[in-house]
Amino acid sequence: MSVETEDEFQKELGELFVQEAFEWLQQIHVALDELQQVPETERHRALALTIKVGITNLGGSAATVNLMDVERASFSTLPIVEALQDPSVRISSDDFRTLAQQLGHIHEALTRATGVTFKTTSPQTSGNRPSATIATTELLATLQGLQTKCGASGTFPRNLVQVIVAQAEALVQRGVEHYQVTLIQEFLDRSAEGDHVFLTLVQQQERHLVAVLRALASGCIEGGTGSSDLHNAVERAAQLWSAAQQVNAGQAMTFFMGLHSFLTIASQQRVVIPANSMHAVELRFAQCVKAIEEWVERGRVERLAIHSAVFP
Repeated sequence: MSVETEDEFQKELGELFVQEAFEWLQQIHVALDELQQVPETERHRALALTIKVGITNLGGSAATVNLMDVERASFSTLPIVEALQDPSVRISSDDFRTLAQQLGHIHEALTRATGVTFKTTSPQTSGNRPSATIATTELLATLQGLQTKCGASGTFPRNLVQVIVAQAEALVQRGVEHYQVTLIQEFLDRSAEGDHVFLTLVQQQERHLVAVLRALASGCIEGGTGSSDLHNAVERAAQLWSAAQQVNAGQAMTFFMGLHSFLTIASQQRVVIPANSMHAVELRFAQCVKAIEEWVERGRVERLAIHSAVFP
């Protein structure tokens, strides 16, 4: 492998790590938010496991790209996470604050190592100030009213309102009287950031993948496991498939799963794929990107409505 090829490979590896790191941190923060709402025993265990797996994956992936500070910051968090595993042990606000601060150290190490800013959004990192709260029943009534007003017309196909409603309903059933409004804002912020990262990734990868489809259609590259361009395209499609799963973009998930299978078949030369099939996939790709743009816009509208209802 030439030096230039090796440098390009390392660059792509670093870009993939940044994307995966963001996804793991997003999952960790979402799980931490819900864990603070005192979930049922089995849900508690599942959330604690999500946090542990995310941090373990982050540390292990950092090690593979030689980001030692990120690796150390990640694995030093594990003892704190393991202390949260037992649902029968009461978790204090200090425990959550300690974990949030440690996550902040991971964010800082990632920013130093990659140049990408990973925002720390947990309210527990802001000293000892108590978070503002809203009566859980009041929040539930507000959001259910929003659903009634806009749901029948299909205004909110993303169901972001329903995510918060489901959490509030579970809290009411368990007798939790107050909901931290900062958690709602963080959920909205993460949703917006996740949409932005996903759309940006799709737009970046579209150029590479369409180029491969066109090269296959024209015969400039041929199927087979020896084609590095085709192998790279299969990996890019898998990355988009995974990214769609992370943000729960159902239609995009289905398309990228199919694209991954299509390119895998081409790479293994299982069948001869005619040029018109390549062109059809390219057209469908363009339609998918347009649909994702519309999906992101619908999310923006729904988040704005939630914010207006909860923070009038």
